[in-house]
Amino acid sequence: MIPHDDGAAGPGTGLRLVLGSASPGRAEVLTRARVPFRVVVSGVAEAAVGAAAGDPSPAELAGLLAEAKGRDVAARVAAAGVDAPTLVLGCDSVFEFEGRSHGKPYEPEVAVERWRAQAGREGVLHSGHWLGLVLPESGAASGMAAEAGVVSAVVRFGAVTEAEIQAYVATGEPLHCAGAFTVDGAGAALVDGVDGDPNAVIGLSVAWLRRAAAALGQDFTRLWEPSNAQR
Repeated sequence: MIPHDDGAAGPGTGLRLVLGSASPGRAEVLTRARVPFRVVVSGVAEAAVGAAAGDPSPAELAGLLAEAKGRDVAARVAAAGVDAPTLVLGCDSVFEFEGRSHGKPYEPEVAVERWRAQAGREGVLHSGHWLGLVLPESGAASGMAAEAGVVSAVVRFGAVTEAEIQAYVATGEPLHCAGAFTVDGAGAALVDGVDGDPNAVIGLSVAWLRRAAAALGQDFTRLWEPSNAQR
């Protein structure tokens, strides 16, 4: 596995990435893609972002949350200073079912009810992304170059039984996942298919990250450089 960036490399080495999320799924996506990174978790209150936006669509909400988290982390990274070009990635996911936004259920009873409703049907997982570029000696996050986007994928759920729903919820896995499911764990057995980027369903589209880095004038493949992978 590729180690997370511990900041031990010397000045000016390669391109770096900061992930503004504590999600194990997003971390695993980057690790599988051989992208070194370090984690800085944002202090953004999700409920406050949604309330301030009024009545955003599920896709809009995912984008707003990702931007708020990304900007919060980027400001802290810029204030601390960097010694190499550093990409800061903010992400958030919102599940859309029957036109409504669904975040993490947290409670087993809520997860069970959601699965009873979505079993045998389809929903859309929206993953918001915000990517900012912090340069050495920039000193502040104001005015930094950034890219934003939402990657959506249709999720087709299996016609699962009540016993299967209860067993899945009992694992605890769906309680902290948008839409009460994941495709990179036990929930994969209950999902018939995904139409779109499967990494986006986990919460982070590496393909989008590559395109966004290019739009910011950065070569994504520099993240694969040996100096980065050996930190």
